Order: sequence, then structure tokens, then C-alpha cells
Amino acid sequence: MTRWLDDDEQRAWRSFLVATQRVHEALDRQLQRDAGMPHAYYMILVALSEAPERALRMSELAAKAQSSQSRLSHAVARLEERGWVRRDRCPEDRRGNVAVLTDAGFAALEEAAPGHVEEVRRVLFDVLTPEQVRDLHEICATVRDTLER
Repeated sequence: MTRWLDDDEQRAWRSFLVATQRVHEALDRQLQRDAGMPHAYYMILVALSEAPERALRMSELAAKAQSSQSRLSHAVARLEERGWVRRDRCPEDRRGNVAVLTDAGFAALEEAAPGHVEEVRRVLFDVLTPEQVRDLHEICATVRDTLER
């Protein structure tokens, strides 16, 4: 038997869908306009910047960037063209590839970050109370943890 959404759940679900889509669109527009990169590329650069030696196996980077392997491979190829990322053979097994953030890529990330953070604040945090921020974190962490199990 199907457990249909009640009216409150339906409103919450639709608000969630629209809000998340609009946040993603706003962040993508800002990064394209100000840094010449889509949000997906920014997230790849961030993941690499936070990794030891600014390097991650492609499979691990795909997971961190919430991307498929093929989509990530295409994005990394575009980032290589810009000189922001390079691919090396994995030193442990020599079968896989490791994406490495170059100095030029790190510089591009440093240049893009202030505008990105301002946009995140503008479209999300500036419209919420501190209590709503805590609630948002709790809700998102619960959903994330459930889906990661």
C-alpha cells in the first residue's frame, strides 16, 4: 500500500525541491559570472584543496564531489585544460588515477572563494535565524546519514 504524502509533507517536499534548486542555480550563476567556472568545478577544487597533498583518487573525488565517474572525468579534463588540475598515476597500485590540484588551481579557488561565500550567505544564511541554521544542519545531517547507511 502506498503511503501518500499528507498536505504538510507535500508542502515541505515541494518547498525543499524548489529551494535547493534555486540555491544551486544562484551559486552556479555567481561562480560562472565572477570566476568563469560552474559550481561543480568549484566543488572539485574545494575537495582537492582539503585533501592531503591536494590529491585524491578519482573514485574518492567523485564521491566527494557527488558526481558520477564519467561526469567527474569530463570535468577534470576541462580543469586540466585550464591548468588547475593534473592527473597522476596512483602511487599505490599504478592502475588508478589521482587528481592533483595545481598551484594555479589553488590560486583560482582562492580568487573565487570570497564571492562564493558571500553568495552562500546571501541566498541561504542571511535569511535564516541562528535557530533555523541549527535546525537546517540537524535535518540535513539526519537525511545524509540515513542515505549513507
